[in-house]
Amino acid sequence: MNAQQKDIRSTSLSLLAQMIFWSRWLQAPLYLGLIAAQGVYVYHFMVELYHLVHDAGTATETKIMLSVLALIDVVMIANLLIMVIIGGYETFVSRLNIREHPDQPEWLSHVNAATMKIKLSMALIGISSIHLLKTFIEVQNVSIPAGTDAALAAQLVAASQVEVKWQVLIHVTFIISAIAMAITDRIMTRTLLEAHGRAEH
Repeated sequence: MNAQQKDIRSTSLSLLAQMIFWSRWLQAPLYLGLIAAQGVYVYHFMVELYHLVHDAGTATETKIMLSVLALIDVVMIANLLIMVIIGGYETFVSRLNIREHPDQPEWLSHVNAATMKIKLSMALIGISSIHLLKTFIEVQNVSIPAGTDAALAAQLVAASQVEVKWQVLIHVTFIISAIAMAITDRIMTRTLLEAHGRAEH
């Protein structure tokens, strides 16, 4: 291979590398879409809050509790969206250049792919906990109309119990996954630190 062919090949590889590098911007519309989704959740929150305030005088304590849990659920999902939007953009697309900004989130100063996964797992556990608590409350307050066939009533109760069991199973799965990722991240961090220490010596 002569020098000219080497130059052509080097130029081609350079263009390919630049194309692959710039392809990360294809993710930008995805994050814009998540911002729009967050706007939808803000609207949903305001609707839920209006219903809560409007029915405050007549609603039972259980109904108020369920409404508050629904609001908390929306807030936690919005927090999850913020972590994905800001952390994902910073990690996979481009730097935000807000290191000296007084409103910079504390977690953004040490964000990376590993910490993002752990934080997202913790957020999912929180959301799952809210859904599980709502289900427990709803099951405890389920009312079967008078005159309902005994077999049908038993089926309704069994269906509620199955739903609770599945939600508990999913919740436990989230917890185990988060613990596994945290342990894996700790092992990888320790390995990198040990390798860095050996390299210095």
